[in-house]
Amino acid sequence: MIYSERELLRLLPRVLRARDFHLYLENGKRLVDLWLAGGRAILGHKPPMVLGEMKNAAERGLFTSLPHPMERRFLKALGELFPGRAFRLYADTGALRQALKETAEKKVSIWRPFTGSLLINRSSDSISSDGRSDDNQQETRILIPVLPWPLGPEALVLDKDMDDTFPAGEIIPPVLLAPATRALYDLLAVIKDGSRARRVYPKIEKALKNSQWRRRLIYLTLEEETDREKYTALFKRFLEGGFLIPPSPEEPLILPASMSDGEEAKLAGLFG
Repeated sequence: MIYSERELLRLLPRVLRARDFHLYLENGKRLVDLWLAGGRAILGHKPPMVLGEMKNAAERGLFTSLPHPMERRFLKALGELFPGRAFRLYADTGALRQALKETAEKKVSIWRPFTGSLLINRSSDSISSDGRSDDNQQETRILIPVLPWPLGPEALVLDKDMDDTFPAGEIIPPVLLAPATRALYDLLAVIKDGSRARRVYPKIEKALKNSQWRRRLIYLTLEEETDREKYTALFKRFLEGGFLIPPSPEEPLILPASMSDGEEAKLAGLFG
């Protein structure tokens, strides 16, 4: 059977708990998460300070999409990642895609922590990474950052001269903005430290030399285009080995910040 992209996730046993870079399953086993919610859990699952911010906002009843000072704090954090840019916020990817339909700008890039940006394809219906690098962000007038918090919001990063003409974004509930703001500052601290991007896994490095994968810091992409049937088989093989890879070959596999020696050896074997 050939599965569509998100349907591949149905192959997992039910997930009861997620912590750091692991998923704990109903059958008593655990997986190393190499998808990390498409990069939105790049800081790990269940970050304590982030959850604390969400709890505090929820206790104040801030669930409604109304103006709140937290929006200004969130935009300030984005401004530290992308100085001199303008921003638009959206509740979900559907709203973000609709906003992109309303602009004539054709070149849009996905920004991922540590790597700069990845050029993506533009169409009226989909936004998908093609795996090519695009380090010159100054030539890209619109960026879609993969932010380190799975519950949103979604954001667009615009050239400053687009601020007056690009349609307004949405008001985001503070209960979502509060943890996302904390996560952004946590990400900024990790980026400034730099050790995460330089993390070395010797066994994996050796296995990748003769593999179909290309590594760029913590991100791995397939060197050649892979059809759905072949990728389904690859997804199953990693799953049986104890690893969750992205449900789409268009998304990068992400090396977690920590793995045991045994997990590293198993992953190296799958690459080899």
